[in-house]
Amino acid sequence: MGKSALLLIDVQEAMFSYPDEKLFDEEGVMERILLLLRRARQANVPVVFVRHTEEEEFAEGSPTWEISARLNPQPGEAIVNKTACDSFYKTELQDKLRALGVDHLVVAGMQSEFCVDTTTRRAFSLGYRVTLVEDGHSTFGNGRMTGEEIVRHHNGILGGGRFANLARAAEIEW
Repeated sequence: MGKSALLLIDVQEAMFSYPDEKLFDEEGVMERILLLLRRARQANVPVVFVRHTEEEEFAEGSPTWEISARLNPQPGEAIVNKTACDSFYKTELQDKLRALGVDHLVVAGMQSEFCVDTTTRRAFSLGYRVTLVEDGHSTFGNGRMTGEEIVRHHNGILGGGRFANLARAAEIEW
């Protein structure tokens, strides 16, 4: 059995900055991410933050590009910058995980149908065991589906051992 890491995807200030739009269960998801983070740190489990970079609210160096201040990345915790939905694509994520001896990823963050989905599938394809925190990722409604429907749909598609095993944040033990 190898080593686990907590992979937090795009939990950036931008996700919480839209005045007229909120993530599904925004505060609940954030509280569960904070629980995962607290437990991982207590158990000395590696934590990797992934940060999306593009124009506008995700512009490098802008206040909304930063990892949420509530997460307060600590020295020694990796921050990987990406420009695509796939957290592995043209990033140092794979190298960092290999250097840590990680073979199991616990995945949480934003947005369910974009970066969480793509990164979960890619991690599986690269041979990682993946646990998707079923109540630890979120998104916005898209006009056809509510955020809640999108989260539920992606749990159904990704979970059940297809690409990941599902677990609630409270069930994750390091």
